[in-house]
Amino acid sequence: MLVIRLTRIGKKNQPAYRVILAEKTSPVQGKFIEILGSYNPRLKQKALKADRIKYWLSMGAQASATVHNLLVSEKIIEAKKVKAWQPKKKTQEANKTKAAAEAQKVEVPVVEEAKDEVLVEEVKASE
Repeated sequence: MLVIRLTRIGKKNQPAYRVILAEKTSPVQGKFIEILGSYNPRLKQKALKADRIKYWLSMGAQASATVHNLLVSEKIIEAKKVKAWQPKKKTQEANKTKAAAEAQKVEVPVVEEAKDEVLVEEVKASE
């Protein structure tokens, strides 16, 4: 499947991006089929080839969420913007794991104290 996405071309701390057409499985910085434009977020410059983008979209290419939002803001396509950023699932799972670990820490001392009391009672009974 073909995808229209961004690839970074800027220097360190100076991001600039190319809008490219590539195979979905190819690496982000890897081989691409065609350059469809450029985007410089620092200078707010967008240079997009609207006719080529429309052609590839009509041929079945999918735009990434960020590129889709760029195309909507430039009025190349008519659609609603989509949410491009989602929180990582690892952080949510880590919070659940921490909560479970804290719950276990609270329960463990209570169980150990009960065992100590039972041992003290057994020693007194044997005397």
